[in-house]
Amino acid sequence: MTDAPGLDAEDLRFAEPDNPYLLDPDTDFPPADSLAREEAEEQAALLRAAVREHDHRYYAENEPLIADRTYDRLFERLVELEEAFGLDVDGSPTQSVGGTTLDELETVEHVVPMLSIDQSVEEADVREFDARVRREVGGRGDAEPAAGAGDVEYTCEPKFDGLSVELVYDDGRYARAATRGDGREGDDVTEQVRTIRSIPDRLGGDPPEFLAVRGEVYIPRDAFQEHNRERVERGEEPFANPRNAAAGTLRQLDVNAVAARPLDCFCYDVLGWEDGGRDSPATQWEELSILDDFGLKTNDRVELVGDVEDAIDYRNRLLEEREDLNYEIDGTVIKVNDVEQCERLGTTARSYRWAFAYKFPARAEVTTVEDVVVQVGRTGRLTPVALLDPVDVGGVTVSRATLHNPGEIERLGVNVGDVVRVKRAGDVIPQVAEVVESRSGEPYPFPDACPVCGSEVERDGPLAFCTGGLTCGAQLERAIEHYASRGGLDIEGLGEESVEQLREAGLVESLPDLYRLPDRREELAGLEGWGETSADNLIAEVEAAREPPLAEFLAALGVPEVGGATARNLARHFGTLEAVRTADESELAEVEDVGGTVARIVREFFTNEENAAVIDELLRFVSPQEAETPAGDADELDGLTFVFTGALTRPRSEAEELVGRHGGNATGSVSGNTDYLVVGEDPGASKRADAEANDVPVVDEEGFAELLRERGLDWPPNDER
Repeated sequence: MTDAPGLDAEDLRFAEPDNPYLLDPDTDFPPADSLAREEAEEQAALLRAAVREHDHRYYAENEPLIADRTYDRLFERLVELEEAFGLDVDGSPTQSVGGTTLDELETVEHVVPMLSIDQSVEEADVREFDARVRREVGGRGDAEPAAGAGDVEYTCEPKFDGLSVELVYDDGRYARAATRGDGREGDDVTEQVRTIRSIPDRLGGDPPEFLAVRGEVYIPRDAFQEHNRERVERGEEPFANPRNAAAGTLRQLDVNAVAARPLDCFCYDVLGWEDGGRDSPATQWEELSILDDFGLKTNDRVELVGDVEDAIDYRNRLLEEREDLNYEIDGTVIKVNDVEQCERLGTTARSYRWAFAYKFPARAEVTTVEDVVVQVGRTGRLTPVALLDPVDVGGVTVSRATLHNPGEIERLGVNVGDVVRVKRAGDVIPQVAEVVESRSGEPYPFPDACPVCGSEVERDGPLAFCTGGLTCGAQLERAIEHYASRGGLDIEGLGEESVEQLREAGLVESLPDLYRLPDRREELAGLEGWGETSADNLIAEVEAAREPPLAEFLAALGVPEVGGATARNLARHFGTLEAVRTADESELAEVEDVGGTVARIVREFFTNEENAAVIDELLRFVSPQEAETPAGDADELDGLTFVFTGALTRPRSEAEELVGRHGGNATGSVSGNTDYLVVGEDPGASKRADAEANDVPVVDEEGFAELLRERGLDWPPNDER
């Protein structure tokens, strides 16, 4: 074979120039059963390489080599060969779209922390960032950098308005993806990201043995508009903006649903690199170049500049050109180019000290308020929403905007029929900024009764709350979802869709109704998409939640401002549910991490008549287990602080709870105060690195068990609760 005309080897990422399926391929294939197995394997290998190259050219480079129908025929032939000869499809591009439904999103630890970037819309703050960088790179502590101190180049790139993700490749093969989450841990979205066609399942070029990359998942603006049009035509609610659409899509458990949405991804940062003696790129600019060599999609608007003046000019030019881009951006990111200088500058607890986001001012447009509706949240908070005559705000068609609360309505003086200016707060959430022309003469009259259950509405300063509590239908669905969530009693099978289905079928009209489901098994099994197995599985999950630990039960009730940590503190302080329910504000305020405001909210929740009635009914079915109070706590681990990473033979929460019950502390991050890092299966790298930096002893699970045995404790525990 000869090189394909018009293609140079250096332009190709995944195929050799002599691959016959790159340019003007012959798609008149003979029947698959006429091939010997060896011929089929050879043809399939060429097709896989060609399909990867075509995917890269189409999705990453926007320079397709062949027509769509020709590509489809190549793809179909590859599928045909794999099926006919039972070929190994692991890593094949035919496996990259759809195919499975996940039970839940697992949490994974990042290779290194994915930190934030300091940001501002003020030019003066950008200059201050530059002065600090040059001062510190130049090794001076003066208030002003000396002349010529700290020669610094910057890379400037668009600040994408999408969802940040970590991509991991082992030996050049796609291994894992995770959302940013809290910066140290994120949701495992490996299968969802696998469906994004611009992300290769195998890297081209000469990738390292291990590579972790940061990228931004987004939906192109034109694709977003088309997708929203389709949603409206199907009678579904349109997405508010491309970022929300991308974030919601990536967290879908149905991978086929993810594949049906037009996600894309830009890659822009190397997070981890391991390759024997080969060094990682020395500059940000080299990183982008080598990521492109590997076949990962990078942005073509990145520039390398010599000083802050050029960086500011870049941002201003990009602001003018913003509307011409097919992706949403809300500013520019300015990065120190030299990686060694970046390492010298370091990080804070939350952000990189070598990067700064120079934001764009928020967009604003004028339209008319067609109506105002009031939404009811899980905690009973009422949020007014303006329904707008659709208006284009920065490339996004906005048909609704938040009015935040009745206090904001009064401040704006807004009402139905008024002409208002809409802006996108933080360039993301549409909100009414001001009334341009008042046609009503007075603010919208906020309702005195909950629009869902009719209960009285109470004001708390600018906010408003439904007093219906757990008897309010709007609050109930969200309360059930929370009760069953991992932050509650972890009842598998009660997600948003199933709860809505149970409510519509009349099977669950209150939290206690969950425990009546065993008596309504036939009705449950008869629901669309259920069946006997699904019904029995849910019933078993509900039955297993009849004797929860007190802390988990308190967290599951959804008391405002009471998360898992506060619930554990309340449980350890009071010991029983009755003691928590009857405690006054002063007693509640004595609990660790519970101040006066939270004490008042907790007290109001339990003294609310509707809530009290629901809890009393719930206690006919549920027996929350007493918690050991400080007076009864043992002190075998007194003064010891543990951090856990990776998977243990029992849930990590059990280990953390055991440590706390016996006088120790379990924290989420390693510091100089940590006594032991306990490492389970598949641990993250960052906590090990922190342990090494702080001289913290590292033990595996057996070592942890031995530590406990020396103090008379057992791991795994002997169900001592």
